Amino acid sequence: MTSSNKYLSNLTVNGKDYNYFDLSSLDIDINRLPLTAKILLENLLRHSEQLYVQEDDIKALSKWDTKAELDTEIAFVPSRVILQDFTGVPAVVDLAAMRNAMLELGGDANKINPLKPVDLVIDHSIMVDEFGKADSFEKNTEIEVARNKERYQFLKWGQSAFDNFKVVPPGKGIVHQVNLEYLARVTFVDDQHDTPLLYPDTLVGTDSHTTMINGLGVLGWGVGGIEAEAAMLGQPVTMLIPEVVGMELTGKLPAGATATDLVLAVTEKLRAHGVVGKFVEFFGSGIQHLTVADRATIANMSPEYGATCGLFPIDQQTSKYLELTGRSQEQIDIIEAYAKAQGMWGSESQQKAEYHAQVSLDLEQVVPAIAGPKRPQDRIDLDQAAPAFEDWIKQQNELTIIPPEKQKKRFDDEGGTENIGSTDMAPKTSASYHLEGEDVELHEGAVVIAAITSCTNTSNPSVLIAAALLAQKANALGLTVKPWVKTSFAPGSQVVTEYLNSAGLSKELNKLGFNLVGYGCTTCIGNSGPLADPISNAIQENDLTVTSVLSGNRNFEGRIHPDVKANYLASPPLVVAYALAGNMKMDIANEPLGISHDGDPVYLKNIWPEQQEIQDIVTRVVNKKMFSDKYGSVYDGGDSWKNLETVDSDIYNWPTSTYVKKPSFFDNMKVQPEPVKAIENARCLLKLGDSVTTDHISPAGSIGKETPAAKYLVENQVQAKDFNSYGSRRGNHEVMMRGTFANVRLKNQLAPGTEGGFTTYQPEGKQMTVFEAAQQYTANKIPTVVIAGKEYGTGSSRDWAAKGPLLLGVKATIAETYERIHRSNLIGMGILPLQFKKGEGAEKYNLDGTESFSIEAITAEQKQVTVNVTKENGDAISFEADIRIDTPNEFEYFRHGGILQYVMRSLL
Repeated sequence: MTSSNKYLSNLTVNGKDYNYFDLSSLDIDINRLPLTAKILLENLLRHSEQLYVQEDDIKALSKWDTKAELDTEIAFVPSRVILQDFTGVPAVVDLAAMRNAMLELGGDANKINPLKPVDLVIDHSIMVDEFGKADSFEKNTEIEVARNKERYQFLKWGQSAFDNFKVVPPGKGIVHQVNLEYLARVTFVDDQHDTPLLYPDTLVGTDSHTTMINGLGVLGWGVGGIEAEAAMLGQPVTMLIPEVVGMELTGKLPAGATATDLVLAVTEKLRAHGVVGKFVEFFGSGIQHLTVADRATIANMSPEYGATCGLFPIDQQTSKYLELTGRSQEQIDIIEAYAKAQGMWGSESQQKAEYHAQVSLDLEQVVPAIAGPKRPQDRIDLDQAAPAFEDWIKQQNELTIIPPEKQKKRFDDEGGTENIGSTDMAPKTSASYHLEGEDVELHEGAVVIAAITSCTNTSNPSVLIAAALLAQKANALGLTVKPWVKTSFAPGSQVVTEYLNSAGLSKELNKLGFNLVGYGCTTCIGNSGPLADPISNAIQENDLTVTSVLSGNRNFEGRIHPDVKANYLASPPLVVAYALAGNMKMDIANEPLGISHDGDPVYLKNIWPEQQEIQDIVTRVVNKKMFSDKYGSVYDGGDSWKNLETVDSDIYNWPTSTYVKKPSFFDNMKVQPEPVKAIENARCLLKLGDSVTTDHISPAGSIGKETPAAKYLVENQVQAKDFNSYGSRRGNHEVMMRGTFANVRLKNQLAPGTEGGFTTYQPEGKQMTVFEAAQQYTANKIPTVVIAGKEYGTGSSRDWAAKGPLLLGVKATIAETYERIHRSNLIGMGILPLQFKKGEGAEKYNLDGTESFSIEAITAEQKQVTVNVTKENGDAISFEADIRIDTPNEFEYFRHGGILQYVMRSLL
C-alpha cells in the first residue's frame, strides 16, 4: 500500500490554491495515454490508500502497453451516480429492502445509505395518451401523476430517508439532458479538506445512455441498477484495464446532413469495426466543428455502437457550452486549469495517444439517412430507404408466424391445436377503417407513429430548429400530416420550448400536430401510448405491417408499439417529413411529399432549411438566461408533487401496492454465504438465437391484456385501463417476473412458430407461457438454464433482465457471446454466465432444448467448466464452456448470491 500524498500537487486558479492528484508525478510519458486512461489512472492515485487499489494496478495502467493481454483488474470509484425513475425505483426499493434485511440480520439499517451524490430524474413515466392538441402536455402530466402516485410517494419518501439523494420531479426533462445542462460538474471541487481537492467528474448511471455526458468530456457509462446500488453504497466498479479505440473525425458536415445522420454513420462504422465492451475516444480536426450538442448526440449512442462509452475531450467548445448553460465563470476557470494541468485539454492532447485500434471518419462523407427497421446500426441512405423497406417486407412475407389470437387458442382452449401452423394467411397490404367521420384506407408501410423524442436529438438545438423550420415551410405551402399518423413532440428539456417559442416556431410544429406532449422519454422507450382504436383494430385484424419514425436511439423489435413491426430512427426534420409523406414506401428523397395550395408538387428539397438559416436562429434565440431560469427551480415540483403524502421514517412501511412491493431477494438470507453449489439436471427454459436484447428479456412497454402480468393485476383488483407500463411497475417483482421473456417479438426455439413469451415444459413437451413453465419447474425443484446465441443481452432495461430470470429459477446462461452490462448483471444476481468456446454453439452439439444439463460447482480460479448433457433419448455428451466471471471481485459477488448480498455482509 502506498501513501497517496506523494502524488499530490498544488494548482492556483484566480489566486486560490487547490490540490490535485498529479499524473505527471508518475515517471511515465503521460502523453501516450488516451484521455480515458488518464481519468482512470487519476482515480487509482486518489484511492491508492484503499484496500481495493494495489501498486501493481497503478503500474499496469500507467505502463499502457497496447500489445499486452488485458487481464489486469482495476477499481473505479465514480464521483456520483445518476438514476432515472424506471431503473431508479427498483434501486431505491432494493435499498429500502436492504434496510429491513439489515435489521433482521442484527445490523445497523442506517448503514444502508448512499455514500456518493445520487440524483434521480423522473422522466420515464410520461406516456403519449393525448397528442396533437394544445392541452396535450397538461392532460398527459395529469394522467402521469395519477397513474404513478404510489411510485412518486415512494421516491419522495426516499428523498427524505436517504442522505446524498435528490429527486428531480416529473416534467423537468430527460435525465441525460438535465445531466448535461445542469448536474454535471466536469471537475469536482471537494471542500472537505484544508486545501480544496480537484478531481474529474465521473459517474455511472442506471440508463445505458448515461454516456451522453461523454460529449462534455465527463467519463461515465451505464450500468445495471444492481451495480449502481453497489456504487451508491461505496463499492468500486471493478473492471479489466479497458481496450481503447480512437476514432478520428476529420472534415466538416456538408449542407443537408445533420448530427443525427452523423451519429448513424458513426454507429454503422463502429459496429462494423467491433467495439463491444471497449472504450471509444474521439479526436481529430473534425471535432472543432462539432458543438457539445453534436458531440453529446454521438456520445449518447455509445450503447448502439456497442461501446462502454464514447468520450470527447474538454476544450473551448466545452467552455462555451458551460457558459451558455449557466455555469459560473469561477467553475469554468477551474475546469480549464485542471484539464490543462492534467494533460486532458483539447483534442491536441490526444495526438500522441496510443490506442489499441484506430478508426477514422470523414464528416464530409456523411449523407442524410435513417436506420431500421429494428436495429440502430442498420443505417440506410435516405434515397434507398423505400426500396430497402420493400426488400424487408418481402423477407418477412417468406416467414409464417402464428398470429396472437391463434396462439391464445393453442394454449388456452382444450383440444384447440389442430389448425395451428396453417399457411393459408396471405399477408394483407391494406385495410379500411373509419375515424372521425371519414373512411380511410391504411396501406402496408403506413407511418402510424411520428415522434420527435428522446435524449439523443432533443438536446441538440440545430436539429430541433431544423424540424420547426421544415414544418413552417410545409405549412406555408399547405401540406398536412396524414390522418393515420400519431404525432408527438417530447423534448428533453424545458429550455427547448423556450427557444422554440422565442423563435416563433412552436406554432409551426403545433399546426402539424407536433404539440408538446411532455418532457421525458416517450416513444423511444415504448411509452408511445395507444393508437386510435380503429387504426389499431385494422392493423391487428389484417396483420398489417406498419411503421414508426422517431428521432430516438432505440428501435428494437416490440419496443416502440406492439402494433408496429418496423421502426426507423431519423433526425427530427425527417420525422416531420415522414409524417407528411405517411408511408415508408414513399421515396421522400425523390418523390413529392404532397401538393401545395397552388397544385404544385412539393419535394423535400423545397422545404429543407438552409444551414445558415438554422444557425442564425440558434445563435439568436438560445441564451444563458433560459437555462438559468429553468434550472433555478429544478428540484421544485408542481402542486401535484408537493401534495404527495409521505411518511417520515428511516424504515419504509411497505403498503399494499401493485407498484411498490418488498422484493424477495433477501428472504432467508444468512450472515454467511452458503458454498457454491453444482447445478444438477437443469432444464432449458428458453433456447434463443442471436441478437436477443435485454428488451426481449426484460419487461418493457405496455402490459398486454392476456399476459401473466395482466392476470396478476386483475387478481389484485386492477382494471385493464390502469395496467400502466411494465416500466412503471418495476418496483413490484411479482409483475416483473411475470413479464420476463414476454416481449411480443421474442422467438423462443422451444416454441416454434410463435412469437412472445411461450416455451415448452420438459419432459412432457407441453407448451405454455414462460412464467407458467418456470413456476412448474420451481414447484418441482428443477433448476433451469437459458441457451442463447451471439450478442446475448444487448440493449437497455438491464436490471430486470437479470432479476427476472433469477426469480424465474434460472441458474445459468450458456451463450455464444454476451453484451458487457448484461453479463455483469447476471453475476450481480448470482446467475452463472457460461460461454460456448469460440466458433461453437448449440448447433455444434445438436442442442434443441429438450435435454437436461448438469454443471459442477465452480471455484474462483476456474476459467472453464464441463457441461454434462443428457439427451431426450438418454444419450450423454459433454462440452467445455468458458466461465465468464472475469475478475476476483465478480466471483465474490457470485459466491455471495449477488452483489447486494455481498455489500450487506460487508457492512455487517
